[in-house]
Amino acid sequence: MAYNRDNNDYQPRQMYPATCSECGKKCEVPFKPIEGKPIFCRDCYAKKKGYKNNYNRNEE
Repeated sequence: MAYNRDNNDYQPRQMYPATCSECGKKCEVPFKPIEGKPIFCRDCYAKKKGYKNNYNRNEE
């Protein structure tokens, strides 16, 4: 769960349901999705940004 660091009570951040534009998987994002703008799940975002999956470190 994501937390807002602006205050000291650590209220959970508002999450919004979305569908990944790349793979179609259901996900949640910490911002209100805007129609016409792509949304990426965590996995597709990591692939798009070139991050390696930490779970498969030994696979190259």
